[in-house]
Amino acid sequence: MEMKFQKITAPGVSVPLKVAGGHFATNHTHINYYIDLTTVKSRVSEAREAADVLARNYLTGMVIDTIVCLEGTEVIGALLAEELTKSGLLSMNAHKTIYVIKPEYNSNSQIIFKENYHPMLEGKHVLILTGNVTTGLTVNKGIEGIQYYGGIIQCICAVFTAVDAIDGIPVRAVYGMRELPDYQFADYRNCPICKAGKKLDGLVNPYGYSKL
Repeated sequence: MEMKFQKITAPGVSVPLKVAGGHFATNHTHINYYIDLTTVKSRVSEAREAADVLARNYLTGMVIDTIVCLEGTEVIGALLAEELTKSGLLSMNAHKTIYVIKPEYNSNSQIIFKENYHPMLEGKHVLILTGNVTTGLTVNKGIEGIQYYGGIIQCICAVFTAVDAIDGIPVRAVYGMRELPDYQFADYRNCPICKAGKKLDGLVNPYGYSKL
């Protein structure tokens, strides 16, 4: 069965969000919408729009030294750093610029950074950038890893979020529950869609989906 996408819009955002309703499983939960961030992450015009919205609406006056990109958001991260630099955001590091980095993952799925990246984290004001925040479990790994290396987390940014904060850290996003109010997520052991007898339509992760 072909995935049927609809486009969701938000005030002041020219790029629509592509979503498909159904029953999907992630690594952590079951969800009723697959949110397709493929072009937002990879097409420069859409990535720039996302970066501009985040910089303009949420990050004015915030000190950011380093952007840590999760879930393949490096293009958005680079453009966000550019937007923040143009807006006159002050950086505390010696080079008066913003680092854009991504982590590695060990065999236990813990976030790690090699020694050459430590100076970009230790004592630095860090913004975590990700694609989609639902349960917050993936971002929690980012928080733990960055704090382990001495980073000071200022904010979490995403293209879409279903929550307002994680561990007391605000989540700022281009899209949220206001634009997709019937978005639902649940533990697979207590999924209302499963209980209604509907089989999974696909498996999804930050890099795409596989139909079942």
